[in-house]
Amino acid sequence: MDQPPTTTISVFFGDLPDPRIERTKRHGLLDILTIAICAMICGADGATQIALFGEAKEAWFRTFLKLPHGIPSHDTFGKVLANLDPAAFERCFMKWVRHWAQDLAGEVVPIDGKTLRRSFDRAAGKNPLHLVSAWASETGLSLGQVATADKSNEITAIPQLLKLLDLRGASVTIDAMGCQKAIAQQIVDQEGDYVLAVKENQSRLHEGVQKLIAEVRSHPGPPRYDYQETTEKGHGRMEVRRLWCTEQVSWLRQHQDWPGLHSVAMVESQRTVGEQTSIERRYYISSHQQIKARRMAHIIRRHWAIENELHWTLDVTFDEDRCRVRKGHADRNLALLRKIALNLLRQEKTAKVGIPSKRLKAGWDHAYLLRVLAVEVI
Repeated sequence: MDQPPTTTISVFFGDLPDPRIERTKRHGLLDILTIAICAMICGADGATQIALFGEAKEAWFRTFLKLPHGIPSHDTFGKVLANLDPAAFERCFMKWVRHWAQDLAGEVVPIDGKTLRRSFDRAAGKNPLHLVSAWASETGLSLGQVATADKSNEITAIPQLLKLLDLRGASVTIDAMGCQKAIAQQIVDQEGDYVLAVKENQSRLHEGVQKLIAEVRSHPGPPRYDYQETTEKGHGRMEVRRLWCTEQVSWLRQHQDWPGLHSVAMVESQRTVGEQTSIERRYYISSHQQIKARRMAHIIRRHWAIENELHWTLDVTFDEDRCRVRKGHADRNLALLRKIALNLLRQEKTAKVGIPSKRLKAGWDHAYLLRVLAVEVI
């Protein structure tokens, strides 16, 4: 073929800076990236397996890639992954994601961090990589990632990630680490809403929200709160969840200190296993106005999607936690390749099976792999 087809990958990753010097560019960067994505979809983990996958599928890859010098070696894949600018790669990724999720209005967008436990290098003095990710819990898409800086934490990384997202109409959920006034202000400024968990790290606010919920529950007259109760049974346990939500934030001494604060909520989980019953209470502040308990409960529950649908899948299906790749930026870039593969697998709807089975099918069936890869002419 004279020219390879124009695909979503070539469009959205086409301006990704190539880290190699000119005389060493025997293989196109987009060819390298496409082979790596396909290999990751089908179960590869690291440069050696990516190269082996490419060699096994060379004849097929030549049907839509130019490959003037054949399949790159594992050294080439390793060097590109180690030296590729991860921030530029992540920006291209987020442009690509917008092709799938152009509007986040109505979405619940959890923000949470995850440490790649085997990415540390004691000899080189390299700490484990910690990534803060955003997840679209309704459409099941990874929206982006930002690495925390050395000797820093999620509080500094979360604003960087939020800045890259179009939050208009979205509900952003963050655990207690992100319950910060500056973060709340940023979400409001970006025309989103927030639901932030409140714990003892904000002791005065935590105590104030506790007292407020107690006051509105005991206040005489018509209820000044909305309430929902659900019960779930299964696996030998029963869990009753109760949620109280109120907009009486003027009763909260700190309400003017928090940008856009319009409502607070308490979730009480009563769990019974056998004859043992435990009760846990969690508190939240939110910028949502006129929100019902049912909607608030849904938003809070969907926060856990980032753990159950993203982090758990990356660990169990992609074996991310045991990956020992750590040279240069390779750990961070491989983490993004996994998210690209996961997004593509989740968006493919024709195979009514789970992610592990989709990965196997893609490795066996070239037509299905093309469908997952979304190689369409733009």
